[in-house]
Amino acid sequence: MIWLVLAAIFTRSLERVTTLDPALAQSVYDCRAAGLVYERVLDIDYSARPYRLTPGACELPETSSDGLEYVFRMRSREVTAEDAARSLERLRDPGIVSPNGWILKHVDTIEARDGALHIRLKKPQRVFPWLMAMPCSSVLKPDGSGSGPYRLESWWKNHEMVFKRKTPDPRAFDTVRYLVVDDASTQWLMFLRGELDLLGEISRDNWDAVVGPGGQLDDRLVRQGVELYSMPTLETLYIGFNMKDPVLGPNKKLRQALNCAFDFPEWARFYQNRVEPAYSPVPPQVAGALSDPSPYAFDLEKAKRLMAEAGYPGGIDPQTGRRLTLTLAIGRASQDSREAGELLAAFFERIGVKLELKFYTWDAFLKAVNEGRVQLYRMGWVGDYPDAENFLQLFHSRNVSPGPNHSAYCNPAFDAAFDAEDFRLCQEILREDCPWIFTHFNKANSLVRPRVGNYLPSDFPYGQEFYYENRGD
Repeated sequence: MIWLVLAAIFTRSLERVTTLDPALAQSVYDCRAAGLVYERVLDIDYSARPYRLTPGACELPETSSDGLEYVFRMRSREVTAEDAARSLERLRDPGIVSPNGWILKHVDTIEARDGALHIRLKKPQRVFPWLMAMPCSSVLKPDGSGSGPYRLESWWKNHEMVFKRKTPDPRAFDTVRYLVVDDASTQWLMFLRGELDLLGEISRDNWDAVVGPGGQLDDRLVRQGVELYSMPTLETLYIGFNMKDPVLGPNKKLRQALNCAFDFPEWARFYQNRVEPAYSPVPPQVAGALSDPSPYAFDLEKAKRLMAEAGYPGGIDPQTGRRLTLTLAIGRASQDSREAGELLAAFFERIGVKLELKFYTWDAFLKAVNEGRVQLYRMGWVGDYPDAENFLQLFHSRNVSPGPNHSAYCNPAFDAAFDAEDFRLCQEILREDCPWIFTHFNKANSLVRPRVGNYLPSDFPYGQEFYYENRGD
């Protein structure tokens, strides 16, 4: 009996979840947890590659000939069209101040009528159905509960979350357990001992113990039946410049110099070549991504020339006669983030710039970034849907924080190109303006124990535990 109880629990580590409210969720970790509890208006097919939309709480929509009217007929028996309309309206409720309200920027009206959800747009938006599959489009019942496959059983903040499956199925896991384990070595040991069923992020320190010199999975793990899954992702990582900062914001030459000082080959070695170079914010597997290196890719001599043109020859601030000092905000104080920050400081040291690192808790970091109280900040963005628009909207002026434009970048030429869907021009403008340092795109590597069946890596993992098969031990 004890074995049966243990075998029905799926356990993995996950970073801290700050909220289950889909309107307020900002991190992928918030969205993963919310995805267990709530159904979204639409869903993304778990197994389809390339990705495609599938029914969620609603059926796939009927669309008017002018592309402005969408009718979503209800599919879920637990939530109503009124619930869906009210949940979406929360995203643009000024009393809530949702960071996800940008998904409704082209929406005119949201109505529940004749048992269906009716959404009318101000202008056609070809990607609109994808927005209805985002975690923030989740449907809440009037009491705040959801119609998803799981309910939250317990939540020990910053330690553990436990979810129970609503409808038992002997082929599935009836309990999903998320553990907050900050130390990567501890995560690794827990996985080796069988205390974790999935290791979603393999630390640099443990990579050599996972993969041999020939790229093959280590024999010890093979004998345990462990499988390694690898995939390119829609996750772009970057160093953002606060464009309201009096030093960085008005000085494009300085931002260009810092981009040129970023040594991607050394950065890739630091990450054991598990990253891809970023030539723009758009991942290479997304249609329309630029494939040629940025004009401000790593070039140390060019960086030094640009520093002089920016008014800081040799990195010296002429106003003080001392080295220019910048501060990088980092949202967690893990060993990996510290070492990565120190490597960035070493890159900037080469052009005479001193980089100071400031570590925050995740909540405090998000608050500081949203309020513009940082100079530089290290962050990532996971694509909400596989289209260039989703990555480039991070730079539109109407999306300034608390929207996803955390750098407060405002350029009328970019806005015009974006609104005209000239996404190539958008990328060229960004590469010249340098509101970010485009550091890399992640490759995802996950280890899964044999008791977990039907696992597939995905860029959209929200609620995917529902599909896992429980194969026992």
